[in-house]
Amino acid sequence: MNPQTTPAATPPATPLATPWGTLHLTRFPEDPRERLRAWDAADEYLLRHLAGEADSAAGAATELSGRRIAVLGDRWGALTTALAEHRPVQISDSHLGRQATRANLARAGAAVDEGLLLTTRDTPPDRIDVLLVRVPKSLALLEDQLHRLASAIHPGTVVVGAGMVTEIHTSTLQLFERILGPTRTSLAVRKARLIFCTPDPALDPGPNPWPHRYALPPDIGPAAGRTVVNHAGTFCAERLDIGTRFFLAHLPVPAPGARVVDLGCGNGVVGTAAALAGPGAELVFVDESHQAVASAEETFRTNLGPDAPAEFLTADALAADVVAPGSVDLVLNNPPFHSHQATTDATAWRMFTGAKRALRPGGELWVVGNRHLGYHVKLRRLFGNCQLVAGNPKFVVLRAVKR
Repeated sequence: MNPQTTPAATPPATPLATPWGTLHLTRFPEDPRERLRAWDAADEYLLRHLAGEADSAAGAATELSGRRIAVLGDRWGALTTALAEHRPVQISDSHLGRQATRANLARAGAAVDEGLLLTTRDTPPDRIDVLLVRVPKSLALLEDQLHRLASAIHPGTVVVGAGMVTEIHTSTLQLFERILGPTRTSLAVRKARLIFCTPDPALDPGPNPWPHRYALPPDIGPAAGRTVVNHAGTFCAERLDIGTRFFLAHLPVPAPGARVVDLGCGNGVVGTAAALAGPGAELVFVDESHQAVASAEETFRTNLGPDAPAEFLTADALAADVVAPGSVDLVLNNPPFHSHQATTDATAWRMFTGAKRALRPGGELWVVGNRHLGYHVKLRRLFGNCQLVAGNPKFVVLRAVKR
C-alpha cells in the first residue's frame, strides 16, 4: 500500500508524514470541530524507527515483509494504517479506536480486513514476529496483554514499545522485563520515547493476575457486600471510587419492567445495584471498552445469576444504531472527562445527547460528576430542565427528564 493524500474537504483529518507516505487520520466519531489529533509524536517516532530513519540507537530498518506483525494499543489506527501493506493484526480495547482504524484504512485506500482487527478479549495470534506496543494509560491493561501475548513471542521476535515520556515509567519497563525479557529505552525525541525488549524464552512470568475481584463496602445500599469483577484496564480495579460510591447512595429505584441503561458502565456496579434495587428491571450495559463490558457482564452475572435480563454492548455512547430511540426509561451515567491524556467534555456531551435520543418521554437521565465540571449547564441546555438530587463538596448527582 502507498497511502495517498486525501482531499482538503475532510477538515477533521490531521496529516501524518510517514516513511510510507502521508496519511490523513481522524479520531472517531469524526467531528470538524475536533482539535485533538489522531496521532502523536510517539506514533511518528515508532514509524520512523521501523524505517531506520530515527536516531533511536537501534540501527537499520526493521524487516517487516513476510513477518507476523501485531500492534497492541494503537490509539486511532495510525500505526495499523501506516503499515497496512504488511497486514498487521491490531489488538485494541477501544471500540472508538477500532472504528477510527476502519475509517483511516479506508481513507488511505487500504483493505479493511475485520479478521485483523482484534479486541483485547479475542484470542491473540499464536505467533508474533514483530510486536509493536503503544503504551496504554493503564499499567494493568499492559500487564494483562503482555501476559496474554507472551506465548506467541519467540526468541527472534522484535518487540518495540512507544509512548510519550509522561506515559513511560520505571514500572512500565519493569513489566516488559518481568513478562518478556531484558528491556531498555531510547533517548526522548519530541517528548516521545521508545522501548526495546529482547524476549527471553527461559523467563517464567508466572500466572496472569487478572481479573481482580473485591467486595463492595457495607454502607452503599442494595449492592453492599456484593462482589465486583474487574478485568485489567477497567476504572478503579482495586476498590470502589468515591464518585460511584456517592452515586450508589442516591440511585433511583427502577420500576418493574423498566428498561435501564448503565451508560459508560465500567465494571457494571451501578447497573448491578439498580437491578438489585428494582427486581424485574431490564438492564443494558454500554461502554466503549471491551474490558469494561466483560467486567460488567461478570459483575452482573455473579450477583444476579445467568437468567436475569440484561444486554452487554460495546458501543459509542447511545448511538441510534445501538439502542433504539424512545426505548429506555432510565439512564445512569458517570461520564469520563479524559480521552487518553487530554481533558475533554466531548464524550460527556455525546452520552447526554445519546441518552436524550434513547429515552422515552418522561424518561430520566441521572448523572454523577465532579461539581466543577458544570454538567447542569449542559443538561439544562439539552433537556430544558435539571434537578440537583444530591451534592457534597466534590460531587453532584443530577436528574434530567425528557419532556
